[in-house]
Amino acid sequence: MQSRNDEDLALCTRAAKGDQLAFAALVARHERPLRSFLARMGSADADDIAQEAFLKAWRFVSSYDGRARFSTWLTRIAWRCLLDEARRAGRPAEEPENVIQSVEGEGGAEIEDMLARLTDKERAALILCDGHGWSHSEAADMLQMPHGTLKTTVARAKAKCREMWSSQHGDD
Repeated sequence: MQSRNDEDLALCTRAAKGDQLAFAALVARHERPLRSFLARMGSADADDIAQEAFLKAWRFVSSYDGRARFSTWLTRIAWRCLLDEARRAGRPAEEPENVIQSVEGEGGAEIEDMLARLTDKERAALILCDGHGWSHSEAADMLQMPHGTLKTTVARAKAKCREMWSSQHGDD
């Protein structure tokens, strides 16, 4: 039985030879989680940035070597596109334009508000590791930071969120 990454690598190999259907299968498989990540990062242009990331992935699909998961490689491209968009818009990458209210249920808006108060790197690290289930190593690779720095960033983000929650709800 082929692993999901082996399947992605096979699709990338076909896409590198110009097989548009193979790349369309990759898009179908990875589009939803990528858009979710970008929306949670507070990007008002999540769809446009995801599209730009997929276009860059198409252009450079032959450089994907399978050492990391395809989703890791794609998310790294999207992260760079997000930072580039923030620079083009003339706003610091640390301040999100707005946060989409996408967390449902009790306290969802409060959680989104807490995420919005984190720096982009803290928010990305927390969302990737705790929200999307990536390992610390994978998230560090995506965000192009050392493994130890990523772990510290996640811990700092969690501590900030706990502090914000406690200040709003007491020390329940």
